[in-house]
Amino acid sequence: MNPQPRFRLFSQSVVNLFGQLAPMVVALFAIPSLISGLGVERFGILTLAWLVVGYFSLFDLGLGRALTQVVAARLGILEHGLRATVQTALIVMLALGLVGALAAWLLTPRLVESVFKIPPPLIGETLKSFYILAVSIPVVILTAGLVGILTAYSRFGLINWVRVPLGISNYLIPVLALKFTNDLSVIVGLLSLTRLLAALVYWMLCRRCMSHLAGAASFDRDGLKILLKFGGWMTLTNIVGPIMIYMDRFVIGSVVSVSAVAFYATPFEMVTKLLIVPAAIVTVLFPALAVAVREIDRTELVKLFDDSWRYVALALFPVVLFIITFSYEGLELWLGDTFAKESSTVLQLLALGVMINAFAQLPFTLIQSAGKPDITAKLHLIELLFYVPCLWMALKTFGIVGAAATWTLRVVVDGALLSRATARLVVETRKTLWDICRFVAVASSALCLIILAESLVQRVALFCVLAIMFFWATIRLQILPSQFRSRLGLDVADN
Repeated sequence: MNPQPRFRLFSQSVVNLFGQLAPMVVALFAIPSLISGLGVERFGILTLAWLVVGYFSLFDLGLGRALTQVVAARLGILEHGLRATVQTALIVMLALGLVGALAAWLLTPRLVESVFKIPPPLIGETLKSFYILAVSIPVVILTAGLVGILTAYSRFGLINWVRVPLGISNYLIPVLALKFTNDLSVIVGLLSLTRLLAALVYWMLCRRCMSHLAGAASFDRDGLKILLKFGGWMTLTNIVGPIMIYMDRFVIGSVVSVSAVAFYATPFEMVTKLLIVPAAIVTVLFPALAVAVREIDRTELVKLFDDSWRYVALALFPVVLFIITFSYEGLELWLGDTFAKESSTVLQLLALGVMINAFAQLPFTLIQSAGKPDITAKLHLIELLFYVPCLWMALKTFGIVGAAATWTLRVVVDGALLSRATARLVVETRKTLWDICRFVAVASSALCLIILAESLVQRVALFCVLAIMFFWATIRLQILPSQFRSRLGLDVADN
């Protein structure tokens, strides 16, 4: 891979990043209106509804990610029979979506009436909302397959032309609907309709990339076996991963109250949007690494991997530093004094965890691009066995602050395990992994000092010191990616 494709990887990552920023900006202004119009309890139920849809999308058995790998690997080389493989995958994903819809439909009464502490006056509209969401699950799963195809073709511009309006509609439609009604079932129905429209657009875009996609349907058993072999372990990751990411809100909703879910989920939803930075990078890197990892000379792979963590550091650390420093003041200005008192420490801890998790996405992606999704699945399964009881005890003892601390500690362990596994799988990345670990350790320790500070003056003083140190480290300690170091004429030895 020459410098030009590497530059395209960077530029495509930027396209993905800015394509996902628009919904984040809309959410910043929409969430206060949603909380005000729906009330804390209804808003808490809406966040749980979004969560249920995301979790049941795991019924795709990892075929969306598998499609990206298989299609990208065969483009221009082994395209014969590709149409049959893609059609087979989409048919199977639609069938799996129907299974997921049935499961969600059957579980809805228990979730609403027993698992979650839904106030009695809201049970009726919550049931309707969850039934509507159940019906939309096949569309969500099929969309994952269509996006996987477009990703393999590196059509990130087309993907974002649909993703941005869809992401904005998740927040804008409820706000507009509040002018007429605050019934959750109506709002959820409108959101489900937008997902259907997005799926239709994705289908038309896929037909443009694969003009023969709409030909006579055929079933490729051998191709399906290849997809399922990769996707099988992905399924386990897709089951366990969302549990560890979202289990805290389920436990809060069942142990404490849906109001506590709102106090926890609001900063969580806000700060986890920062993960669009590594997501934008690894989405582009995944097919590139899948090719590079099979090369005898892995110099380019190491350069890609090394530059990736530097992009993450440059983009995320200043933002996380600002959020942790001004968490209380920001929440007070945004959502009021009540939310600031309940959620400021939660926001600080989650921001720290999100930064650590962002770096963990890089070894995670490299492991899967090397065709070893079983490693990530096994590690996550082991983590889950310890995470759930720790979360329960922390929540009982320290409330939602304990839940946030436990989530952050979990991502620390996850990052360490993924880094160790990557170092053993691709030994050429060991130096880069050590650089990542050193940066994360130093940055996390510094951010913890701000979390422990007792006054705004102390936090601002630490903020200024750390900002200056980070700027100095960026130049003197070579945090800048090699592409920009060379353009700036810095005398840096290549990794």
